[in-house]
Amino acid sequence: MAVTFLRRNLTALYIIKISKWMNLVMPVVVLFYRANDMSMQDIFTLKAIYSFTLMFFEIPTGYFADLVGRRISILVGSVLGTTGYLIYSFSNGFTEFVVAEVALGISLSLVSGADSAMLFDTLKSQGKVEQYTRIEGKITSVGNFAEAIAGILGGLLAVVAIRTPFYFQTVIASFAIPAALLLREPPVVPHRIKTSAGEVLRIIRMSIYSNRKLSWAIILSAIIGANTLTMAWLTQPFFIAAGLETAWFGIAWAVLNSGVGMAAFFAWRIEMRMGSRLTVVLIVAILSVSYLGMSLLPILAGYIVMMIYYLFRGLATPTLRNYINLLTDSEVRATVLSVRNFIIRLMFAVLGPAIGFITDAYSLQTAFLISGLVFGMMGAVSVYFFLKHESYVKQQE
Repeated sequence: MAVTFLRRNLTALYIIKISKWMNLVMPVVVLFYRANDMSMQDIFTLKAIYSFTLMFFEIPTGYFADLVGRRISILVGSVLGTTGYLIYSFSNGFTEFVVAEVALGISLSLVSGADSAMLFDTLKSQGKVEQYTRIEGKITSVGNFAEAIAGILGGLLAVVAIRTPFYFQTVIASFAIPAALLLREPPVVPHRIKTSAGEVLRIIRMSIYSNRKLSWAIILSAIIGANTLTMAWLTQPFFIAAGLETAWFGIAWAVLNSGVGMAAFFAWRIEMRMGSRLTVVLIVAILSVSYLGMSLLPILAGYIVMMIYYLFRGLATPTLRNYINLLTDSEVRATVLSVRNFIIRLMFAVLGPAIGFITDAYSLQTAFLISGLVFGMMGAVSVYFFLKHESYVKQQE
């Protein structure tokens, strides 16, 4: 019976990850926005609105997931995600895109955190918590390979018409709805958390101040998350600068995300081999220095640097998320993970429009340079305090 429960939840989480990450739109979305007369500053502003939406809803929805159940949170988020892409399919301007982005933002805030909490507590209920990094890595890897396949398909669909990927994406997003219905809550929490705003504030305070080990694990993970999110939105402008044809956008995107998937799949082995301290230092160093390489090197060499960047992005996601999970109690896990996501979106909401402005007013190379310096400084400070407070690192070694 326990095996059936575990298999049921893992199967559902794999399907949900694929429906979220098999994104036919992402490889060509900048081209779509450009076809609708949007500048890079407009694009980053739109994504900043998306980030503000996530910021506003991230912690309340994480608390909602802990309070009423991760399954319900994921189900509602899946419905809203499908709705967001449906709106995009028939929209033509900035205002309509904002409505779609708000729906997608609320959707992601309901799912993110809740899915990782569901996975961790499912394993915990079966006495298999030590497998979290490996299985989270596999789920992330499947998502990235799905995104790689979507990259090729999305590029080819966009050749037919730039809006075509959105139609197919709506169908793919809808697959998460029956998968969410398949989930079952793990029997590890004997009671739900208190229903009060004071309890939410207590969890936030604990996450970012009181528990220093946890707070620096969250801050480090959030800075890396903002770092990789920014690179994701500079990748397509890089393809445009390289003169790639539309059909090749998807192939180039697929190669990058295959690298992410491969690294995520082997993340637990890599961390075990290198040790936690060296792993986190390399993640911060490579993800920051790569921006500088993208700024200074020729196009071909820049693409090679970008491939290395995406490999370390795959290593970072399951590794840093595991540190947070191991320092968090089950009954507040989704809320704590939502605090991490909130910080990511806050950083991007502040930095995104500025990076878009720099790209339009100066150059893409300048945007890479400024981003690398900013994330390099923030990353160095966060990894120093993360190691100083001996988060999960000392437990590993």
